[in-house]
Amino acid sequence: MNAFTYVALGDSLTAGVGDPVDGAWRGWAALLAAGIGPPERPVAFRNLAVNGARTWDVLHRQTPEALALRPGLVSVVVGVNDTLRRTFDVRAVAARLDEVYGAVTGRGAALLTACLPDPGAMLGLPGALRRPLARRQRAVNAVVHALSERHGALHLHAADEQWVADRTLWSADRLHPGERGHRVFAARCHALLAAAGLAVGPPPGHEPELPPPTRSASLWWLATEGTGWVARRCTDLLPQLLALAAAEVHHGLCGTSGGLDARAARSVAAALTGLTVAPARPEAA
Repeated sequence: MNAFTYVALGDSLTAGVGDPVDGAWRGWAALLAAGIGPPERPVAFRNLAVNGARTWDVLHRQTPEALALRPGLVSVVVGVNDTLRRTFDVRAVAARLDEVYGAVTGRGAALLTACLPDPGAMLGLPGALRRPLARRQRAVNAVVHALSERHGALHLHAADEQWVADRTLWSADRLHPGERGHRVFAARCHALLAAAGLAVGPPPGHEPELPPPTRSASLWWLATEGTGWVARRCTDLLPQLLALAAAEVHHGLCGTSGGLDARAARSVAAALTGLTVAPARPEAA
């Protein structure tokens, strides 16, 4: 009997940033993999996620390598980095994710997806800067929700306020889960897989082996690294973000902020309407 293979695709969250073990990142996907199969027959696991990856990278670089491994399960968690670029286009994000999801399910593999909180909220940016990023992340999440249903994915809602507000789940950078956060994320994914009969091993425990970062450590990271992180991730976005913030202030003063939300909703609807190709059928064994 061939080994069951689980392949994880995505960005730094799936790469395990925030959960250091023996000088490397472990992360939720590795924790999940350990609990999918029975102890006597663990699954084969490959993590192809890369720091900074966007939907383009997942489609063109990670997915072909994943499919070559003939996986039984593929997780795809990506999109935050797309929102941090000047070239953000929800139609392009939707088209890429639709192609990735279709390629995975078309090979007969189970698909695991998740929506995520916006980075502006996690960093505690001022409202005028936070709201444009939040609107973009909501758009990506809406696309992920719709396409997950379209392709029959197991979908984890991980943008809820309780998840964001619990600081014990997050690392010092406020953007990636700490060990406890990765464990909780993995346990929630395990519950989805178990309910679908795809995980028969023990779920990951919630309690971390290492202590969470202290408040002083979080403040130190923000003072020494946080601004640099935003600058690196928002390379070409910063000038545009200032313009978006100015627009937020203007619409707020005019009482027309709802128009920005409505415009974003129309963009999501158009992006999904433009996807006319039906999901691929699984190939015959």
